[in-house]
Amino acid sequence: MACSKIFSGELPELLSDIMQYFRNDFSTLHSYGRLIGDCIENWAAAVKKEKSLFCFTKSTFIRNIKILYLKISTPLLKFLSSNCNSISSLYNPRFKDNTDIEYLSQLIKSQKNLKKICFVKKFPPILLNSNCLNTLNTIIFLYINFNNINILNEVFEQLNVLESVHIMYCYSLDSNFIQQIINLSKPFKLKSLFVDEIFESIELLLQKSGDYLENFGLSFEPNTTYYNDVSDSQLLEAKSQLLKLITRYCTKVKFFELIEFNNNQNIYLTFDLIESIKQNLNYLTIDINYNFGSGFNRDTELSSIVLQNLGQILPFKLEYLDLTLVMNTTDFEIFLINSQDTFIKKLLFSNIIDRTREEVRQDNLLYNIKDHIMEMKRVKYFAFQNHFTDDGENDEDLFHLIDELKEYNIVIQNYNDLKIKFIEFLVD
Repeated sequence: MACSKIFSGELPELLSDIMQYFRNDFSTLHSYGRLIGDCIENWAAAVKKEKSLFCFTKSTFIRNIKILYLKISTPLLKFLSSNCNSISSLYNPRFKDNTDIEYLSQLIKSQKNLKKICFVKKFPPILLNSNCLNTLNTIIFLYINFNNINILNEVFEQLNVLESVHIMYCYSLDSNFIQQIINLSKPFKLKSLFVDEIFESIELLLQKSGDYLENFGLSFEPNTTYYNDVSDSQLLEAKSQLLKLITRYCTKVKFFELIEFNNNQNIYLTFDLIESIKQNLNYLTIDINYNFGSGFNRDTELSSIVLQNLGQILPFKLEYLDLTLVMNTTDFEIFLINSQDTFIKKLLFSNIIDRTREEVRQDNLLYNIKDHIMEMKRVKYFAFQNHFTDDGENDEDLFHLIDELKEYNIVIQNYNDLKIKFIEFLVD
């Protein structure tokens, strides 16, 4: 099966991996930068001369594309709309104007087997009466503002084989949005919900779709773009209520991500949620919103609560566990002891440090890693980093001790290499 990825307009995410790998080798990184820049300039020149794209039509390159990652490029979009009908997955379609939307609409209508599509920031009515009504089974919405979008009911009623909908950090999921969904005559199979905002009528949505939800993420970072007139306490209370509703209606969650949490109440509600979904839970990320200075004692206390209480409520097996906390030796050891009955395929720790090791007792973590993780062979892949956020220094990664730890037959990896981003996990 042919599988091609086309990027245009922005650097591909592959560059992130290259930059991480060579982040301390500036001469090599500079050479790659010049090489990539030359390649992009050559590609841009080719796209501007549309006739140069004609060469692709004589090969199977264009005609056999199955997976397309598309960024803004009007000439390329125009060309593909009349020369490619083999796409099964279309990611990241973005638009500059109505011309782009028209070409994208033509591209979608020409496809014979489009199964998955991801919309970013905009959701034009291009799926209405399209040719993919009997093939499209997955829709991903990313960073979309649903304000004044009134076609949802009509679109979803037409899609005959839709099996999963993924909503990631979208906005204006208000009563108008919810009402369109609950008025559907068919199930709304909401498989993913990642949010950083408050909801109106969210309970009605979860009553209809909560039983389908498999992936849930909640960020407590205040969203000042859409909620300038909402107080932090109101946001906090709304998100606390959301945790309670997820616990009540969504028992099949496999992937759970808690980002920027900053409150005792919410971490205990999180423990309740983990208990309720532990039978299905397979991927878990907990990331504290660390605030140096006035918030130091609070964040150290929250991290201690997590490390002292999480281990004993974990399921017997996890595919992935990622903890970003302010760790001290005592609490870290408590977590490792309490979680000793859990096998974790991929285990990641990011230990936040602000050069006050004596104050939070972060002096002997490596010993505990060897004693409780390496020797007991509780994990298959492992990553640990000390994350310095006070002076801009590079993080310290356990990866540099790979030779010292290789005797334990556990794969030591760079923290950023092993870390999962859900959108990449979803489209993989």
